[in-house]
Amino acid sequence: MPPETYVRLQCPNCSKQWTGRPGTLPEANDDFDCPDCGSTKSLAEFARTEHDLETMKQFS
Repeated sequence: MPPETYVRLQCPNCSKQWTGRPGTLPEANDDFDCPDCGSTKSLAEFARTEHDLETMKQFS
């Protein structure tokens, strides 16, 4: 069984960190709301690293 793929996310406003499965997240350029502070930005802005962003794009 292959390992589960996930991306690391961090809110650019409040710095809350969490992980998400890319198949359950919106497209990288779609608006996304921080579950902690409610800040709205494109999902790509929540990617913690370039690798996380590339993983998101592979699944969109």
